[in-house]
Amino acid sequence: MSGRLMVIGSGLMGSGIAQVAATAGWNVTLYDNNEEAFGRARAGIAKSLDRFIKKEKLTAEEAAAIEDRITTSTKLEDAKGSDIVVEAVFEQLDIKQEIFQKLDVICGPETVLATNTSAIPITQIAAATSSPERVVGTHFFSPVPMMKLCELVRGLKTSDETLEKARNFAEAVGKTCVVVKRDVAGFVTTRLITALVMESIRLVENGVISAEDLDTACKLGFGHAMGPLATCDLTGADILKHATENIYNDTADEKYFPPELLARMVEAGDYGRKTGKGFYEYDK
Repeated sequence: MSGRLMVIGSGLMGSGIAQVAATAGWNVTLYDNNEEAFGRARAGIAKSLDRFIKKEKLTAEEAAAIEDRITTSTKLEDAKGSDIVVEAVFEQLDIKQEIFQKLDVICGPETVLATNTSAIPITQIAAATSSPERVVGTHFFSPVPMMKLCELVRGLKTSDETLEKARNFAEAVGKTCVVVKRDVAGFVTTRLITALVMESIRLVENGVISAEDLDTACKLGFGHAMGPLATCDLTGADILKHATENIYNDTADEKYFPPELLARMVEAGDYGRKTGKGFYEYDK
């Protein structure tokens, strides 16, 4: 399966989705309202593809063809005629609703409108459109070229046809899908990881255990590939804080209220790997 895709947002997640789709033969338009962002996106894609070349999973010619299938645009109107549009911008409801309201006018009824949100209920985003039946959650995981899971989320009015089209797309780009049948904030994976990370931070914050020993306990005791605090650093403390706030605001469940330590880290700019410091220190 291949077709025409627009990805909205050229950050790490958006460029990763663009890469795996182009690798699967899709013609991709990568949209951003900032022209300068495209240079960073293309550099990131080239670096990722180079890793596959070094592992002999791609040839240089194949990588070049993948890059050629990705074009860039600062015009949202270029989404017209796409088989699917995947939004991957910052986790802020009003921003997403504004984008979907515009897409609802630009794109014909045949276009699936998908959001990569990790925590905001799909129904809230779909409410900005006149056709909520064609809005669906396609929650990819970072780094997209390496992570095999895609969490498909039904909004209250998502149609069976839309869900099936989204599944076909995700499977076509190499992902294994799980379906979230009820549109709860945080879905399944984000609820699980944020609950674990928030409790882990509280234990460290209260002096019960060090960050290193907590991660070791989870890796050796539960068989986790990565400890929850290292996961927080990889994902970004700012991203996880925003995600858990979205869940807390929707549920009022205290276990999702961000601990003070997390709030202070975000205020200080200690987001994790992308800033060089989080619960651990990294070479930038």
